[in-house]
Amino acid sequence: ADHGESIYQLVPPKVHVQPKPPMFKSKIPDYPPTASTFHLPGTSHPMLSNVGGTATQKPMQNKSHSNFGKAPGGYKNDPNNYMKKLAKSCSVPCLSEVRRTNPEQLRPSHLKESKFAAMGGGGPPRRGEAPVMGLKSSKNFIVANAVEVILAAPKKPQETTKHFLHKEDYGKVPKYLTHIKRDIDNEFNYIRQLQEQQYSDSLPAVQPLDDRERQALLEGLKAKWERVNTDYQAQTHVSLMDTEGKVRRKERCEAELAQLEKDIERLSKGSIQVHLES
Repeated sequence: ADHGESIYQLVPPKVHVQPKPPMFKSKIPDYPPTASTFHLPGTSHPMLSNVGGTATQKPMQNKSHSNFGKAPGGYKNDPNNYMKKLAKSCSVPCLSEVRRTNPEQLRPSHLKESKFAAMGGGGPPRRGEAPVMGLKSSKNFIVANAVEVILAAPKKPQETTKHFLHKEDYGKVPKYLTHIKRDIDNEFNYIRQLQEQQYSDSLPAVQPLDDRERQALLEGLKAKWERVNTDYQAQTHVSLMDTEGKVRRKERCEAELAQLEKDIERLSKGSIQVHLES
């Protein structure tokens, strides 16, 4: 512990600096690892590289900017390095410049055949060659033109009018009229349906019952009354109603007979009105 000033601390001790040993370097060559997933082109489906262990260099060289990228500020654009005019294209030189720099480009590669060669003259006459003189024709062009006009057949007038009788659809109903007629019929049918629906809605809610239906209902009610009356007559000789079931059965038969007689009396009348919504 430091208790203050001491005579032993008047002379500071000498600081001994430990020398740094040299960097260790292995004697084994720096070969890529065996059966490693590094240095592959992709990482979605990693495989193994240098399985045999015979590779002396990396199977896949390092890509640029694949580790930490460029130094800070290295991605900034250089103001002196910009795209110049016509850097990726070239302008068409003018005719005077072509004549001055590359006159061979204006020289034709193929000469057109002369019209004198087709006439058998072998080309235009030379400068010192004398032309053929004294060529005359005995044809009278005035008389020849007059004879040609007199003997020529007259021109037939061109038929500009159309023959409507020879048309393919002459006398037939046009297609557009057929379409219009069909549309009109559909519209009439739609209006007729609306009118029928309105008429059916305006009818009264009751209508008279048909006579044949009334007779059929009346016969059915009479047959049912006979059946219920037979069951009721079979119970009339019982004088002692000692059970609740006998009493209820007799009361049910009496109620059914009374209702059937009322319905038969109602159907026996001439006019019966039936409610349609019921």
